[in-house]
Amino acid sequence: MASLVQPVDWTALTPVIVPAALAVAVLVADLFLPQGRKPLLGWVTAAGLAAAALTVIPLRDGHRTTFCQPETGGGCSYAADHFTLVVQVLVLGGAALTALLSINTREKIPAGEYWFLLLSSAAGAALLPASRDLATLIVALEVTTLPAFALVGLRRDDRLAGEAALKFFLTSVTATAVSLLGISFVYAATGTLQLTAVAEGLTHTPDQLHTLARAGVALTLVGFAFKLAVAPFQFWVPDTYAGAPLPVAAYLSVVGKAAGFSGLILVTVVAFRPYAHVWGPAIGVLAALTMTVGNVGALRQRPDVPRGAVRLLAWSSIGQAGYLLVPMAAAGSADDPAHEIGTTVAYALMYAVVNLGAFAVVALVERTAPHSRLTDYRGLYASRPAAALALAFFLLCLAGLPPGVIGLFAKVAVFSSAVGAQHGWLAVIMAVNVVIALVYYLRWTALLFTAAPEPAVAADADTGAGAGAAAVRTPAGLGLAVAVTAVAGVALSGAPQLILRYAQGALL
Repeated sequence: MASLVQPVDWTALTPVIVPAALAVAVLVADLFLPQGRKPLLGWVTAAGLAAAALTVIPLRDGHRTTFCQPETGGGCSYAADHFTLVVQVLVLGGAALTALLSINTREKIPAGEYWFLLLSSAAGAALLPASRDLATLIVALEVTTLPAFALVGLRRDDRLAGEAALKFFLTSVTATAVSLLGISFVYAATGTLQLTAVAEGLTHTPDQLHTLARAGVALTLVGFAFKLAVAPFQFWVPDTYAGAPLPVAAYLSVVGKAAGFSGLILVTVVAFRPYAHVWGPAIGVLAALTMTVGNVGALRQRPDVPRGAVRLLAWSSIGQAGYLLVPMAAAGSADDPAHEIGTTVAYALMYAVVNLGAFAVVALVERTAPHSRLTDYRGLYASRPAAALALAFFLLCLAGLPPGVIGLFAKVAVFSSAVGAQHGWLAVIMAVNVVIALVYYLRWTALLFTAAPEPAVAADADTGAGAGAAAVRTPAGLGLAVAVTAVAGVALSGAPQLILRYAQGALL
């Protein structure tokens, strides 16, 4: 008889346990701290998330598993392999930078609840890449997204925030329902939820269950497409980002996206590998559609629309998601998909650094221009030269132009994966979209160095924007977030090959 008591590798679980335990500790501490000491919770959260990211160092051998069933011939539900560690560093580091953005924010949100929800979501995001069965994977995905609903709508006096949270909630619930239906079909066809066992089961599926298995695979992928805002399921992103507190929008664009992509990688490349000839071309079509819809949507943004900067970054994130899908489409036809998946992870690491940096500068500008129109950035170099130079660098990285070498390097790597997999049509569409993206990235960059007309400066005097913006004190956490992302972006642009080597061979 198999033993019901399993040994647990607590060291392997540390990146998940630290933010989960800290979430409870912060929520309890909030009950006893006076109002003036609430910012301390933010610093504790940022430090705890950074410490959680550092706990992957003892795991760098990449050969730890736990929650296994060797007696019954089953696999393990949790694996701390190289892929897991890379994504955990990304999501925990991104969550730590989000915490820095949130310290001393002007958003009217309750501190204790905010830090609890952020840490809870980060714990789920850290668990997701380590999940090695469909049940654990879907639970981790929901632990990541459920707190995010509340984070989006946490500004209780803001109607726009409530509408954004409701749209996000309804979309995510639909995605979860579709995914669960697909997983149930896959389980009925294979009799297992373990990812490697599912792949084996799909290889030997009886003829009468082929249709059920294919329907299950298709529904599961559609559910993930909803979660990742892949076109045509991207409709909720601009309104959700614009209605959410700015740090939450930054978190969703980086940490939420990275966690979702890690789940999609595990489902496709590991569990559904026998159907690669089906999902590979499908992901290629979705990649082309997503990058086109995202870039065209960003191109159409008007400079005088409230929260226009956040909306442009939202559309930009959709376009970037399309680029992230390109190597995954190439992985469908590769004998060994490790190189392609490594390219996706490397691109996600680059995107996380520069996109969080862009959001950090936007948060800085919003302290003096709350409506965050693109016109508020006109002449930013005259009032805040360091912030303007940092934002220009981040935008050039996203566009893939020097001196943002890391962005150029990442796009070349993605382009090469499409060409190497004989996906010439996808490479052509990507090239066209990169040119489209240059227009709105360079247009925003040019605004930073354009002299603001006198009437615009006078009008901004009521909000403290324009020439008077430099007198506004920058919170330490926000300044640190801008500095860290800028230094990381410059360092990676100096040695872009390091990030690709770090991520290469990132899967199994």
